[in-house]
Amino acid sequence: MKAKKSTRRRTSIVLLVVLALMASLVYKLFDIQVVHASALTAQAAERRGTAVTLYGARGDIVGDDGTVLAGSVLRYDFIASPVNALSAYTDTEDKPLPHDQAMEKFAADPVLAKLSKITGKPVSSFVTAFTDAFKANAKSQYAPLVANVDVPTFDKIQALKIPWLTAVSHPARTYPDGAVGGNIVGYVNSSGLGAEGLEQQYQQCLEGENGEETYQASRDGVALPGSTKVTKEAKQGGTLQTTLDPDLTWFLNQNVASTTKSLGAQFGQATVVDIKTGEIKAAAQYPSVDPNNIDSVPAAYRSTAMMFSNMYEPGSVFKALTAAAMVDTGYATPASHIMTPDHFSGPNGVSFGDAEYHPTEDMTLTGILMNSSNVGIATLSANMSDQTRYEYYKKFGIGTKTAVDFPAQSSGQLSKPSQWDDQTKYTTTFGQGVSATQAQMLQAYQALANGGVMVPLSLVKGCKQADGTMTDVPKKTQTRVIKESTSKTVLDMMESVVQQGSNAPVLKIPGYRIAAKTGTAQEPDGHGGYQSNFYISVMGVAPVDNPQYLVSVNIGFPANHRMSDAAAPLFHTVMSQVLKTYRVSPSNSAPTMLPPYYPN
Repeated sequence: MKAKKSTRRRTSIVLLVVLALMASLVYKLFDIQVVHASALTAQAAERRGTAVTLYGARGDIVGDDGTVLAGSVLRYDFIASPVNALSAYTDTEDKPLPHDQAMEKFAADPVLAKLSKITGKPVSSFVTAFTDAFKANAKSQYAPLVANVDVPTFDKIQALKIPWLTAVSHPARTYPDGAVGGNIVGYVNSSGLGAEGLEQQYQQCLEGENGEETYQASRDGVALPGSTKVTKEAKQGGTLQTTLDPDLTWFLNQNVASTTKSLGAQFGQATVVDIKTGEIKAAAQYPSVDPNNIDSVPAAYRSTAMMFSNMYEPGSVFKALTAAAMVDTGYATPASHIMTPDHFSGPNGVSFGDAEYHPTEDMTLTGILMNSSNVGIATLSANMSDQTRYEYYKKFGIGTKTAVDFPAQSSGQLSKPSQWDDQTKYTTTFGQGVSATQAQMLQAYQALANGGVMVPLSLVKGCKQADGTMTDVPKKTQTRVIKESTSKTVLDMMESVVQQGSNAPVLKIPGYRIAAKTGTAQEPDGHGGYQSNFYISVMGVAPVDNPQYLVSVNIGFPANHRMSDAAAPLFHTVMSQVLKTYRVSPSNSAPTMLPPYYPN
């Protein structure tokens, strides 16, 4: 009986102890989570330290010589504390003035005039910022006054020693060469993400990753020595290495702009391609966006490079591709000839003509290219099947986006032969009824000039990561389009155009063998007809005996001169500069002179 009582007593004692412990724990939790919660939270925050963002800068975009085309710099925003600013204005008894009187004092404060002079912002904008802040919060401590100032401006503002003004730094994008390459480089949006061009295409390569460090601060906000600790390393973005030559691109920009203006045209383009590598060495257009100020040009020219996005009917420069198809399949040789009037009329309303009147002449294929005869190229190629010709156009890259994969790139339009009407069967031979971009025509001519082997066009060499590794290196899978002998034959015919054609005096470059084809094309009206707007262009290769560089110039909708000879001087200027820039050795053989007419 005593044993049972003893057991119950021990059990009761244990239960009392457990209950006491539980009560103690509950009390402690209540004390921590309720009674001293605020103080403990503040203490924990103090021990944890102040967190500071470590910015992972966006990577640079550089030219082929390392010149920075797009880079990241620190910029500063200045934030005011309206409450603290107005509390500085007191009456004779050193008491804060009423709000309205304090605002009047603020608006007349000489320091605002100094701030206005440094930043270029009117004093009224500072007053408005304070007014808006107080509308949102009567005790506001936040009013943005100045944004995105550079280091020299930052230093000048700091020298004013305004106690209620705080600077906050952040990375920003800068484009040192402005509009030079702006159509290719693109720009970033307000969130710092690539919005157009290479900035958008290579966002993953360029984007940095922010880190964080913490430090413990004294009561006055000063970091305690030895307390700084990096909790997350920042990661810098990669460096995008392009194929662009900045100096050559600048030269093209200047000359495209002056030519476009002098011809009263709406826009102009010029591009240089290394034939052996497919690298785009320069790509200029006018108007061209300055990424530092995208509002500097109309909205239509801010989005992306015209050479990739703007479709047009290429016109007579397309004839070289038709000639290559005929020669490669054995349907024609440079000496193949046909009686060529200046106008052709066929069944089912088929009708087209040459740009200028001429008597009926027995032109060779060389002469057809030299005289840029629509009638000649269409009738001479009539024996070739539509399907065969279509397949050659496809192999040249017409109707397919280039490997550059540039944002908003167009694929052009090349319909299947089954969809060609009677008119289109003829007009596709001279670049009507088919549309392409400048990039596609450059790709086609690259293959034409490179012994018939297509090397994909490229704008970048790769993305160099912080650890030195290269990513985003473009693939260079080569494909044969035409025979090597065909390439040489077509270049010889195009050289005869330069040597004997009407534009010969302008297209020739002393010491070098040049092959070129001019073109004039109209803008379709979308209803089966054509507008009064024209494209004038020249595409050419140098030197013919060792093809190294391809130059294309294209002027859109000129008002003062609508024939292709108006584009020839720009081609001559650009190609001459290219040969000089890359120190291309002069030709050591005589130019080819093929007969343009069949001898009587």
